[in-house]
Amino acid sequence: MLKKLLSGSAFAVGSVLLAMSASTANPVRRDLSLGRANVALQSLNGVLAQTPSDAEAHNLRCRVYYEEQEWDQAIADCQAATLLDATNSNYHLWLGRAYGQKAASISSKLAAYKLARKVAAEFQQAVQLDPHNAAALSDLGEFDVSAPYVAGGGLSRAQAVLEQLRSVNPDDALHLQGRIAEEKKDDAAAEADYRAAISQAKDPASAWMDLAAFYLRCGRANDAVTAAYNGAALDRQHGPALVEGATDLNATGRDPRTAIQWLREYLASPAQSEDAPSFAVHAQLAQLLENAGQEQEAQQQLAEVHALASGYRIPASGSPARASR
Repeated sequence: MLKKLLSGSAFAVGSVLLAMSASTANPVRRDLSLGRANVALQSLNGVLAQTPSDAEAHNLRCRVYYEEQEWDQAIADCQAATLLDATNSNYHLWLGRAYGQKAASISSKLAAYKLARKVAAEFQQAVQLDPHNAAALSDLGEFDVSAPYVAGGGLSRAQAVLEQLRSVNPDDALHLQGRIAEEKKDDAAAEADYRAAISQAKDPASAWMDLAAFYLRCGRANDAVTAAYNGAALDRQHGPALVEGATDLNATGRDPRTAIQWLREYLASPAQSEDAPSFAVHAQLAQLLENAGQEQEAQQQLAEVHALASGYRIPASGSPARASR
């Protein structure tokens, strides 16, 4: 798709790049938040058929494909967006994310290494374009923690990002500080950082779920369950934290009835988010219901998945991977 776009006159030097109007873009963003991938793609395909030079439409379509875990298609659209508007920090951020998910999905270490270098380059470009982009700083820091120096990461680089992030988003900075401590095998310091993040967080429910995920990585299932309960109790909007909590409970094999309840509450709430697309949550709920012997309702949930996102291939586990911040 990208090669075809590059050959078109829309990319000619000096061409005027048109952007989606708010009246068109806002409903698509709403569909994106609600996980209505089929509807969003229909709208965006229509826009791009008329105006292939619309960078925002390419970025939004990239994000729909990203939700559906169609990494190649997401990369192609995000590449198009960055070529059309190379100065947009968020476009580079989403391209880096798409490269990262593609790298995580392939078995070839060499190919994954090459993609990792692209991830680093796009996250770094996003930060250079907007040093106050907290999401880009957080993702760059997470990458630096997890990737070796030869792939563009490393703890020294993560530490430099941490210093920059402190003044931009102190909550995210504490989370990154915890991740750095984990990588250094200092679990006591990491736990202290995650708990400090809870005490000052604007969204303590999500911070509790970060602590739960940390406990899971440490093999502390009982503590993970307690942290998830604490976070859910604070999530009065029934937002994405409930999905994280249900995922954490499922990982421990504890209390599937509560996990089902949390997923239902999320799907019934107005606080749904692109971070937890509803079709993926329906798929997760279907798996839990099937495990509980509720086959008919599980099939109903799977029908919802198809109605919302016919291109989504349900993971073998039934649960989407827990998204990193």
